[in-house]
Amino acid sequence: MPDEDTFHAHDRLFRAGLSNPAAAAAFLIDRLPPEVAARIDWTTLKLEPGSFVDPDLRLSESDILFSAKADGREIGIYVLFEHQSTRDPRLPMRLLRYKVGIWHRWEQIPDNRPPYPQIVSIVVAQNGSVWNVDPSFSSLFSFTGPDDPMRRYLPDFLYELIQLAALPFDAIRSTPDGILVLRILKAERSGELLCDPIWDDELLRMVLLDTFHLAVSYMYSRDSVDNDALFHKIKSIGSEPHRTAAMTLAQKLHQEGRMEGRKDGIKEGFANGKQEGRMEERARSRRQSVLEALDLRFGPIPDGLRDSLEGIADPEKLRVLLRAAIVSDSLESFVESL
Repeated sequence: MPDEDTFHAHDRLFRAGLSNPAAAAAFLIDRLPPEVAARIDWTTLKLEPGSFVDPDLRLSESDILFSAKADGREIGIYVLFEHQSTRDPRLPMRLLRYKVGIWHRWEQIPDNRPPYPQIVSIVVAQNGSVWNVDPSFSSLFSFTGPDDPMRRYLPDFLYELIQLAALPFDAIRSTPDGILVLRILKAERSGELLCDPIWDDELLRMVLLDTFHLAVSYMYSRDSVDNDALFHKIKSIGSEPHRTAAMTLAQKLHQEGRMEGRKDGIKEGFANGKQEGRMEERARSRRQSVLEALDLRFGPIPDGLRDSLEGIADPEKLRVLLRAAIVSDSLESFVESL
């Protein structure tokens, strides 16, 4: 089990990448079974508060709960992030406890009555090698066969297992922030934090500075990374704002001896890394996310539509348009959102 500082580094980065509904939607749409993803109204995806992880496992697991509408009914989408590098066969039992915890909290809300909301269970594994697992609760038990009458006494469910070890870097779909974070979490296990997909200039230009600060802090906290080689990578970044912010943070971490990723160093790095023009930066990044989502889903973007998007400077409006780009069934449908 990792120590507390190591866990918090994993946890912060994971949440930076996937707690944003737009980033989670863009990632999960691509990874859930199509017949499931099609039933979810991704525009209604909403982050819910709280954690359901067992207290004794809080240094090896993180979780995020979303609510959404599916076929007009409320559902839960529960994402469990496994920091463990080795498979734990008891994972389905933990998921059952967490799902029961979610339903129990739902029961405490006045006027809530059955039917209970369905919960889509998703495990994102930060594994170094692919696990060969049966993602069903019944796999924990022994039966004489598929028709064993004892099965009737067993609750059962499937969970979706997303293994970062099985995903090529270029197969990870999300917003730019989500892509960078998931690529880093994948690369950390395989010792590839200095590889080109992490330092892709086109990607980094679209990543929010807050997320990039956290990513740099995370990489400096990894024992597997040579700090001099990492600093060389930082100096080669094409985006001037990202390069300047990362070099400032790297120098501060060196000077203050924060290379183990301790919480205070990361917080101070955030505070001192704030840049003027943050609103413009956020708008630019979200605008690029919208353009990228449209290009991935519908192909080349007409010049007129591109010009219209370039003229939008409101980050909140662009956030709404990013969701529309993710869930619209055609380019014409997206245009109606403008």
